[in-house]
Amino acid sequence: MAKIAVVFHSGYGHTLRMAQSVAEGAGATLVPIDADGNLAEGAWETLAAADAIIMGSPTYMGMVSWQFKKFADASSKPWFGQAWKDKIFAGFTNSASMNGDKLSTIQYLITLAMQHGGVWVGTAQMPANTKAAQRNDVGYLGTFSGAMAQSPSDASAAEMLPGDLETASLFGKRVAEIATKFRG
Repeated sequence: MAKIAVVFHSGYGHTLRMAQSVAEGAGATLVPIDADGNLAEGAWETLAAADAIIMGSPTYMGMVSWQFKKFADASSKPWFGQAWKDKIFAGFTNSASMNGDKLSTIQYLITLAMQHGGVWVGTAQMPANTKAAQRNDVGYLGTFSGAMAQSPSDASAAEMLPGDLETASLFGKRVAEIATKFRG
């Protein structure tokens, strides 16, 4: 079984719920980035030992949160030694708007993974895009590059749609399957 870490920042709890769903699907360890953009003691070691790193951030103003960016900048130390080269990477995000420029956040995560010499894994989920599709369906946001969720700005994290959380869980499961195959 592959070792998987989910490193994420959550400002209001929505991205935390996504991270928990991704981790549940992947059998992963959660590695939260705190409100000051720091990791807890031992977290860098958890990331170093992981076969796969799944990254998550809310989309704020069309990009990752500043706390996640601080983590990304701090990852220059493992980058310099190519410590994460050939690890599996994947990513997820949440924002209040249906689009909310979430793709910009996912593209940033892809770039970060590529800078580390990683191998990116997408969702491989078919979109729920027929006339019969409902907002709570798995894959409703129709994303392939990484998992996305949408939470209204006045909704609590507890009100997140089960379909978005199931999408995240299935995404985590896929990353775990790919990481296990990649380990060989």
